[in-house]
Amino acid sequence: MRAIMVALSADGHFVARANVGLFFTADGRPVKTGLPKGFSDIFGHRSADAQAFYFEVKTPTGRVRPEQAAFIAAMQKRGALAAIVRSVADARLAITGKPHE
Repeated sequence: MRAIMVALSADGHFVARANVGLFFTADGRPVKTGLPKGFSDIFGHRSADAQAFYFEVKTPTGRVRPEQAAFIAAMQKRGALAAIVRSVADARLAITGKPHE
């Protein structure tokens, strides 16, 4: 994920990480932080035209959960660039529509 973020930033795009997590208060109560279930790992906008993008980052064998697939589909329906990406090349292709040189 970090390699994808660094590469897209180097290409001039705005990229942010959607952090989620769980921590415990001093008295042991759990507190969940972050965004709705299924929200993509990284998001941002393309440098050329500020087109929004949402990428769910997976390892080469990682499986997409149903709520992640639903989120990607919802963003695509709304006109955003949204995809499951497994590499820097995948992310660049999703943003530009062509392989990176």
